[in-house]
Amino acid sequence: MKKVIYTTMNELQQRTPTIMDFNSYAKYAVLLPLICQHDDVFVLFEVRSFQLRRQPGEICFPGGKMDACDQNPQETAIRETCEELGIKKEHITHVVPLDYVLSPFGMVIYPFVAFVNNAHMQINKKEVEDVFTVPLSFFIETKPRIYRVQFEPKPEDDFPFDDIPGGRQYNWRPRQIEEYFYYYEDKVIWGLTAKIAHHFARLIQKEKGESTCGDLLI
Repeated sequence: MKKVIYTTMNELQQRTPTIMDFNSYAKYAVLLPLICQHDDVFVLFEVRSFQLRRQPGEICFPGGKMDACDQNPQETAIRETCEELGIKKEHITHVVPLDYVLSPFGMVIYPFVAFVNNAHMQINKKEVEDVFTVPLSFFIETKPRIYRVQFEPKPEDDFPFDDIPGGRQYNWRPRQIEEYFYYYEDKVIWGLTAKIAHHFARLIQKEKGESTCGDLLI
């Protein structure tokens, strides 16, 4: 047994670690679309169709779940954006990956940012109720409001309390997530969408300062 374990350990040294149980995560990708107008840069948002079963009427970025035909998350983000905004792949340029998000609910979300030519946009009304834009400078200059949501653990009825220290009085630690909120005119941009916008604005501040359409990401 000792020899087998040593051999196995030597083999494991060549292994690249990843996120535990990563294959069980549902994988999604979204795109933060940048629109250039009048020498300024705007962020485009969608309002989800009120006919959708999940999150009807909420503000979001184009995106969705990875399909088996998608070679990578970037392909998912571009495909979904084309389907939802009614544009062609060549209308999306300078695609840049942002930091991906691990959800406590078993999802990984891959955000991207890109310039989008919206001159011929025809939104898919089955999925998108409306679109609107917000100046990128708003997110650079405005701090989001942050609220915290607590999730209390609730073990199942057959949980083996007798097998753990403290039993039913075990000191479970609640999980906490932060929800970001931006308020722009009559629009409320919140949740993961707001967090991705905030993340991108911070990257812009760090790398470029307040950039113009001519030098942003180029």
